[in-house]
Amino acid sequence: MALATLATVIWSGNFIIADAMARSIPPVQLAFWRWVIALCAVAPFGVRHLRREWAVVRAHWKFLSCAALLGVTLFNTLIYTAGRTSPATNMALLAAASPLVITLGARLVWKEAMGPRRWAGAALSLVGIVVLITRGSLTTLLDLHFSSGDLWMVAAMTTFALYSLMLKRKPAGLSGLSLLLATFGLGTAFLAPAYAWSLTTQGGFPVHVTTVSALLYVGVLSSAVAYFCWNKAIATVGVGRASVIYYLEPAVVALLAYLTLGEPINTPQLASMALIVIGVALSS
Repeated sequence: MALATLATVIWSGNFIIADAMARSIPPVQLAFWRWVIALCAVAPFGVRHLRREWAVVRAHWKFLSCAALLGVTLFNTLIYTAGRTSPATNMALLAAASPLVITLGARLVWKEAMGPRRWAGAALSLVGIVVLITRGSLTTLLDLHFSSGDLWMVAAMTTFALYSLMLKRKPAGLSGLSLLLATFGLGTAFLAPAYAWSLTTQGGFPVHVTTVSALLYVGVLSSAVAYFCWNKAIATVGVGRASVIYYLEPAVVALLAYLTLGEPINTPQLASMALIVIGVALSS
């Protein structure tokens, strides 16, 4: 569970980066360079494993291609696209539904047990997330308006749920590093045509300390480190239990926004964070 928590904390920082870079780097280009950097970060550690397990990789190329398409090519590209038109509140609310979708999928597809305590914990976490995002204001919740960008976020959460469910059937004999290197490589290749189109129609982006730092964060931490931790967590405790930790993400995002961007946190939000933590503890 510690690995799932670490992945969630790192991905929370990714939302801050996505918001900060929404107007600086086109979504497809941000996603493409993220995975190029991730590929370079993993390659020195994974090449030896990939060579040793090449027969397994070739035998399961369909599985790896599908995982790469969902978890690498589409997921974050859709989030970055949603971030340009969808309000942060809407994105956070829609992201909060992802663990529930994964948990239901694990129950229906993989027959993972879901006891009353896990359902109660999930419900408590969801309540906490709604209070956190709306700052305890019923008016804010009732005044929510959904835009076309929210459909991109729904698509992103769906691809992440499918990717997580797929990991339950990771081919035997395929190490975590080989899985990362293969999916990162394939996912980047799938993104290349869209990157070429974006570069041609939208132009490049300014290269300076801020953009390079953002790319290094999302490439090394949010991709190489976080994906390794998430994949390992699912292999260790199951997709249902690991996904519950994802409920922590809105609380961590709020804390990071407070620490880095100076966004205020009120008393209802602090109480909601406690609800989220208690709910995750019950569920996991």
